[in-house]
Amino acid sequence: MSRNSKLISPTAHYTGQVWFRNGLSDRRLSTLQGKVFYQTLKPMMQASARMGGPTLEGFLLARHQLIDLQLEQAIASGAISQVIEVAAGLSPRGLRMKKKFGEKLTYVEADLPAMAALKAKKLSLTTTGSHRVFAIDALQDHGPQSLTYLCDGLRQNEGTALITEGLLNYFPQHAVEGLWNRFASALGRFPAGLYLSDLHLKPSNNSPLVAAFLAGLSAFVAGKVQLHYEDDESCLSALGVAGFETAELLKPGQWAHLLESCAAPGANLVSIVKAQCSQRSK
Repeated sequence: MSRNSKLISPTAHYTGQVWFRNGLSDRRLSTLQGKVFYQTLKPMMQASARMGGPTLEGFLLARHQLIDLQLEQAIASGAISQVIEVAAGLSPRGLRMKKKFGEKLTYVEADLPAMAALKAKKLSLTTTGSHRVFAIDALQDHGPQSLTYLCDGLRQNEGTALITEGLLNYFPQHAVEGLWNRFASALGRFPAGLYLSDLHLKPSNNSPLVAAFLAGLSAFVAGKVQLHYEDDESCLSALGVAGFETAELLKPGQWAHLLESCAAPGANLVSIVKAQCSQRSK
């Protein structure tokens, strides 16, 4: 997940501040580091916006709110009543979903130990209850910090969603496919399993503004942003091989009529993975 489990990445602090600045988060999830990163990047974001280019803030809001929309619909339909957010960072999604759906929803904030401890402290969460925190390393197959162990503690007869936001772009394609295998195997234990994530395909638009944006994003995450797959078909094929029964890639621009953030320049630089599997498909 992070390259160093003892460190909390600047992206976690920055995204936490983006959510807070846009009315999506709680003051407890705003950090001093996040405020500094936000103000440092603000002039560059404003310059890109003036030229009609993408901004990091617009891109982050589009992916976050489109994932929210898909998750809310699945919970409201009754298909999903348990959520695991892997690499949850300072995401406020758990707070919002618990506020909306109450005790009928179990929400697990899962991240590497340092971030899990910070989240637990800020939100007064424990390892039990319907809103809880769990220290996890998504690259582990077994042991007390594995996804398998986490799922052992959930109700096996309830539909379960797994979310990764901002995680996959840290890893090369072969590692992403390894994660997908773990995720499909975990979700296949439940009567309904839903996976939601953001993913960067290799862009067909090679404009200077897009290239500059991707270069800036790589610099911000302190490493190259991994661009996965040449097209939708190759990505969907990989999801099928991993064990998902159905999969689709949602383009934020197609949801602009419902979400203003999805109309922002650069929103379509990210795709949202929506994949499903269940006990019945195994």
